[in-house]
Amino acid sequence: MEMVVVMTLLIAITTCILIYASNTNDHNLHAQTTAVDNKTLFVTGSATTQTKPDKVTVSLGVETTNAKAKTGLATNSELMNKIINALKIAGVSENETSTSSFTITPNRDYTIDKNQGKLVGFTVSNSIQIDSYNVNDSSEWIDISVSSGANNVNNIYFSVSDKKLEGIKNELLKEAIGNAREKADIAASALGLKIDGIQTVNIDQATPFFTGPTPYAAESSKIDGVSAPTPIIAGEQQISMSVSIIFLLGQ
Repeated sequence: MEMVVVMTLLIAITTCILIYASNTNDHNLHAQTTAVDNKTLFVTGSATTQTKPDKVTVSLGVETTNAKAKTGLATNSELMNKIINALKIAGVSENETSTSSFTITPNRDYTIDKNQGKLVGFTVSNSIQIDSYNVNDSSEWIDISVSSGANNVNNIYFSVSDKKLEGIKNELLKEAIGNAREKADIAASALGLKIDGIQTVNIDQATPFFTGPTPYAAESSKIDGVSAPTPIIAGEQQISMSVSIIFLLGQ
C-alpha cells in the first residue's frame, strides 16, 4: 500500500515538472518570435559648429642663475613680484593667478669633475599661470610680463568654458537627433515602411577640437618702446556631437 502511494506521488510531481517546462518553453519561444518580428533601423546623427573660445590660460615665469642659491632666489623673487604687480595694474585679478611651478636646481660643471661635477651655481625657476575669461587681453599680459622681467613664456591655451560648452552641447544634441530622424525617414520611405517608434538612444560626448598649447619665445615678446604688440590669435574651435538611435519600423 505504501509503495502505491509513493508511486502516485512521483507520477504527480513528474507531471507538474513537465507542465512547467512546457509553459516555460512556450513563453521563451513567444518572446523570441516577437523580437524577430520587430523591424529595426540603426541610424547615427551628427551636428557640428564653430565657436570662439571664451577662456585663456597663460603660463609664464622667470629663470635666474647665480653662484649662491639664496642670491638667485632673491633675484628671482624680486622679478616675479614685479611681474605680478604689473599684471595686477593691467587688470589681472588675484584669483586669476596661481603658481604653476617652482624649482631650485644645482648647476654642475662636469668638465672640472667628471664623476660628480663641480657645483658652480643654482638656477631658480618660478612660473605662474593665468586663467581668465578676458581672452583679448592675453597679448597685453605677455608684453607686460616680458617687459617686467619674465624670460619664460611657456604656453598659451585657449578653450571653451564649461558653461558655454554646455549650452552648445544642448543645441547640437537637438540638431544631431533631427539629423538622425531625417535619415531614418528617408531610409524607411525607400523601404516602403515608416518610423513606428524608438528602441534605444545613445548620446556620445561632445568632441571639442582645440588648437592646443602654443609656445611663444620670450625674445619675440620683448617690448623696446617701438615694437608692435605680440600677435595672439585665439581663432575658432570646432565642437561636434553625435547620437546613435535604433528606430522601430512599421507598415
